[in-house]
Amino acid sequence: MTAPAASRPPRTRRGWLVWLLPGLGTLLVTLAGIGRAQLWRDELATWSAATRPVRDLVRLAGTIDAATGPYYLFMHGWTALAGTSPTALRLPSALAMAGAAALTARLGARLAGDRAGLLAGLLFAVLPGTSRYGQEARPYALATLLAVLATLLLVEALRRPGWRWFTGYALAVAALGATHLIALTLLAAHGLVVLLAAARGPAAAGLTPPGPRQPPDPAGLPALDDPVAGAPLTGPAGGDPVAGSADLPTSTGAAGEKPAGRGRGLLWRWLVALLPAVLLVAPLVLLARGQRSRQLNWVDLARLPDLSALPGGVAQSGVVGGLLVGLAALGAGRLGRRALLPVAAVLLPVLLLYAAGTVQPFWVTRYLVFTVPFACLLAGAALAGVRLAPALAVVSLAGLLGLPDQAALRRTHEWPRTAPIDYAGAAGVIADQARPGDAIVFSPRRSWLFLDLGIAYHLGAREPRDVLVVRDERQRADLWASECDRPAECLAGVHRVWLVVSGRRDDPMAAVGGAKGAALRDGYAVTTVAPRPGLTVALLTRRG
Repeated sequence: MTAPAASRPPRTRRGWLVWLLPGLGTLLVTLAGIGRAQLWRDELATWSAATRPVRDLVRLAGTIDAATGPYYLFMHGWTALAGTSPTALRLPSALAMAGAAALTARLGARLAGDRAGLLAGLLFAVLPGTSRYGQEARPYALATLLAVLATLLLVEALRRPGWRWFTGYALAVAALGATHLIALTLLAAHGLVVLLAAARGPAAAGLTPPGPRQPPDPAGLPALDDPVAGAPLTGPAGGDPVAGSADLPTSTGAAGEKPAGRGRGLLWRWLVALLPAVLLVAPLVLLARGQRSRQLNWVDLARLPDLSALPGGVAQSGVVGGLLVGLAALGAGRLGRRALLPVAAVLLPVLLLYAAGTVQPFWVTRYLVFTVPFACLLAGAALAGVRLAPALAVVSLAGLLGLPDQAALRRTHEWPRTAPIDYAGAAGVIADQARPGDAIVFSPRRSWLFLDLGIAYHLGAREPRDVLVVRDERQRADLWASECDRPAECLAGVHRVWLVVSGRRDDPMAAVGGAKGAALRDGYAVTTVAPRPGLTVALLTRRG
């Protein structure tokens, strides 16, 4: 039952600033220097997959990276329109992070008041992690956007039950699962809130709206729910705002429906809304299970220190991550029961992934980036407890503390950032000196460094013939090519070979093992060596 117009908290004329300012701010921050850093290894995988025909993308999903298949399909369409420059590949992520900031502010306004929402969105905008994943051609920014969107639609659906909201929620959850399987751990938080709302009403689930609005701030920004100015955040009854009482279920609904019946209806609608996600995600889960040993063979089992490192990991700055956690804890205490949803949206995915990660290698910090907006929402609620000027000063402090990391992530996306991989520099060496008939050899070949993809991205049609390849990545429906079993025979007739090896090597051929290394050492001599950060390029010429 919706509240009568007279009992609803009035909106301010400038309420749109609450979401517009964080959205625009995030867009400006993420677009700054977006094409400066080279594509790193994961982005090279995105480029390789997205530029394949759709049929080959389907085959790739059956071999490796099924969980990322829908994102690759989206990027296939995007690159056909926008191209494959670093800026073009990363632009969807920048737009998604801007949308996530706007929706975070909107969700914060619904749960904690406009001022809390505005501050939450602005804090999200200045986090180094927002720029890091807003400037990466990977699905984490899209998952963050969809996680906040799904949560906002759920709040609306529980406060104003109707199929319109649950239909939107169903679509958002299905898209979330298709974008990032692990982000579906957010449904644990959603389920907890739905159960409480169904059993005891929206107030018990912390979904009541904030208290009455105050006049606009003299600076022209919305100054809402400001306890310092005299408007209490909570009402007298256990933290539930009096102004939201019209949204609470009464003894009977509009048509005489009992609360228990309404609660069962909410629960069933939520379960039905999950069906599209189940139908869409189930095949991906089955495929991804069989690919886990290849996809996550570089991940270790989770340990307790991993939890303490999580805030700095998702914020991409240890000091900013610590500040965010401290503010979020204060905000949770200040919101009372209305902190339930954002707290659960942070803690439950973290705990579920950590528990799974102690048994199987699932724990990867960036998989939890989608929880950051909910931590920002709690932090925004804490900052809303003071006047706007000091609250904005804290947001600015977070931005200033993160400036060194902001600058570093725009130089390289590799981690640690002191160990970049200069694919472009290596490609430049080859492009400057290559001749017709030259060949190229990589070592190691089957590596997550993707040396071959990095050189191919920067050289394009100018790349020398990859002489040892017998089946390339597209033919194998994989991210790695297959090389011939008898390298000496495949190298026959090749006078000059460009050798690209990982690391800084004074003797590059010594770093190549097996039959490939023996064939190179027996048949070639090193003419020039050109070390670049993270790799070495050598020109080999045939002996005699």
